[in-house]
Amino acid sequence: MSVKVDPKLMKDLEHFGLKDVNKCFQCGNCTAICPLSTPENSFPRRFMRYLQLGLTDKILKSPEPWLCYYCGDCSTQCPREAEPGEAMMVLRRYLTSRYDWTGFSRKFYTSERFEIVAVAIVGILVGLALWLFRGSNPNMEHAALNSVWPAPAIEIADLVMAAILTFFLLSNTYRCAKFIMGDLLYRIPPAIYIKKAWELVVHFATQKRFGECTDKMQWFVHLLIMTGYSTVFLLVAVFLAGGLHVIGLYWDQLAFQRDVEYAIWHPIRLLGYYATAALLYGTTYAIIGRLKKSKAPYKNSHGTDWMFLILLELTTLTGIFIHFARIVDLPMTTYVLYVVHLMVAVPMLVLEVPFAKWAHLAFRPVVVFLTQVKEEYFKEQKMLA
Repeated sequence: MSVKVDPKLMKDLEHFGLKDVNKCFQCGNCTAICPLSTPENSFPRRFMRYLQLGLTDKILKSPEPWLCYYCGDCSTQCPREAEPGEAMMVLRRYLTSRYDWTGFSRKFYTSERFEIVAVAIVGILVGLALWLFRGSNPNMEHAALNSVWPAPAIEIADLVMAAILTFFLLSNTYRCAKFIMGDLLYRIPPAIYIKKAWELVVHFATQKRFGECTDKMQWFVHLLIMTGYSTVFLLVAVFLAGGLHVIGLYWDQLAFQRDVEYAIWHPIRLLGYYATAALLYGTTYAIIGRLKKSKAPYKNSHGTDWMFLILLELTTLTGIFIHFARIVDLPMTTYVLYVVHLMVAVPMLVLEVPFAKWAHLAFRPVVVFLTQVKEEYFKEQKMLA
């Protein structure tokens, strides 16, 4: 069978943050040290070779880039400083751009200017919309957001946004599955997918494969950020639809952005507190780590890494500021902070979730799930032979 070679692959991947992969001389230390590498799915040495040879097709069909969590052991142990862990991260950026049929993802990953301008434009549009569609008689005696932006209108906007995000994210995730599985995606009996479905939930909720890495702190921080933001999306997509008057972000219950106040022990409020604490700790830890370059995963920061963390940190902080503005009952301060909050939060949702780093939350557990489905299928076929 012929193998197609792309001589421009490494040059192209430099725009995604690839370093000098030619430093790698295939010693195999990276694969030997990796606790997640298996004989069936070995990495990262094999992918360093794929990059050197320009084997784009093999990369597109491989699940291994998503089986790597970038704990950094491979880069730390590399005698040539070829950064195999970073190379796997670059491949995830590249694959995300290939899964995305709109082309936005590639623009975000290859042009910092485009990403900054896109975030700025969406933020400005959100600010203008809030200004144009504000109420004619805002309450200036007490902070009451519903007097400025009625909850039903905000809820409708949230539902529309959630539907659009879900469409793009699911369509790109389907393309991911097609690349990974090929014709097997439809040939494998549904019973096997159902049998392994629980693994999809487990890996999404716990990131338990990452817990097998030696750096447990990286897993913990990753889990905090993932579960914190998943809580946000849960409150948006599920509880909002259930009529709980939760606007597009969980800080509705922490910062009391709408005029509905739950008891201190109400589950919705507790979820908001957890999400805030998890995201604030996780993002702050990651930002400090990247500034100090304290470990291998933080040594090489791509522009999208910084945008992801900055937007997340600002969204969390502005939500907290709104909370205190409501406590001291400062109407104008609360309203201004609310506008700033959404000018930061909405671009993160609209751009980061379907097209950038947040998309990894969908791709990674799906690929782990599909890998296990494929293994189960071949196991059954072998038993029948």
